[in-house]
Amino acid sequence: MSRFKFIPLLCAAIMLFSAGGAMAADYTQNPFTLVYEGAITENVKGKVNIHQVTYKLNGIDIAANVYTPANYDESKKYPAVVVAHPNGGVKEQVAGLYAQHLAEQGYITIAADAAYQGASGGTPRNVDKPANRIEDIHGMADYISQYPGVENTRIGLLGICGGGGYSLKAAQTDKRFKSIATLSMFNSGRVRRNGYMDSQLSTIQDRLKQASDARAQEAAGGEFIYAAEARPTDEQIAKLPYDLYREGFVYYYNTHAHPNSTFRYTMSSLLALMNFDAATNMDLIEQSLLMIAGSKADSLYMTEEAFKKAVNAKDKELFLIEGATHIQTYWKPQYVEQAMEKMTQFFGNTLK
Repeated sequence: MSRFKFIPLLCAAIMLFSAGGAMAADYTQNPFTLVYEGAITENVKGKVNIHQVTYKLNGIDIAANVYTPANYDESKKYPAVVVAHPNGGVKEQVAGLYAQHLAEQGYITIAADAAYQGASGGTPRNVDKPANRIEDIHGMADYISQYPGVENTRIGLLGICGGGGYSLKAAQTDKRFKSIATLSMFNSGRVRRNGYMDSQLSTIQDRLKQASDARAQEAAGGEFIYAAEARPTDEQIAKLPYDLYREGFVYYYNTHAHPNSTFRYTMSSLLALMNFDAATNMDLIEQSLLMIAGSKADSLYMTEEAFKKAVNAKDKELFLIEGATHIQTYWKPQYVEQAMEKMTQFFGNTLK
């Protein structure tokens, strides 16, 4: 099987470690099926709580988790943060980790599964079009702005990996977001078009032809064709050329597997994905902007490109976590702590 059948799908990863090494998280052992370290296991009065909610977005049922801070009182006013998950990810993984940590800092937060993905509705399954993902972010803002206790003039946005790229696009036009942070931003369109680190430039037209043929088959009533359905062996994973993919497969297939999380997407989605670029129109962002990435991340070039183009962003900052890879910003305690310290400062200053 050619490499691009499964490589371009991975976005982000998170791992747990015990004294003896990597430790797989079991979603069945958590009542909310959360798979990140330190996840809530029960709602306790006076502490951060999680609320499983659903709402309609353009006729589709969206499944989301809302986190409320300790001693939450709906008669009071709180700032809120919308959290957008990585490509292939679900709300129970890294998006939930950061949503919970932000709630611990006093924010009402929301992490929702993208439409057509995870526990959210929409058919066919695993459509992965940028317009849908951007609309998901607008929809989370719609919902959380009406949530009891939320002060809708103080809403921030955090996008993780692929969710970071879509958050940049959403914030370009949606000025309900007073400030925007990204963590290990991944420009899905650029990677689907050019390959990771621009490694597939020679196959662009071939892949567009595949996507076009898949769309034609769908239109004719045929079966949907899916990209990235292959599950590589451990040996194949070890030979992958990039840290992001090697570490990512370990996360999604092993240490933090969740049944609603999948790398696959409809091949026809590439017609939209390959025509998308998260780094365009960055001059439309006038809000405060924080972009966080690991200094050793092989995806860093995407954050640097978008950051440079954000010429009108207020108080913009590029914060590098020294020594971290893309994946390690999601799980390694000292890196998560650094990211949270910076986000707490950033949202504290911009969502006053």
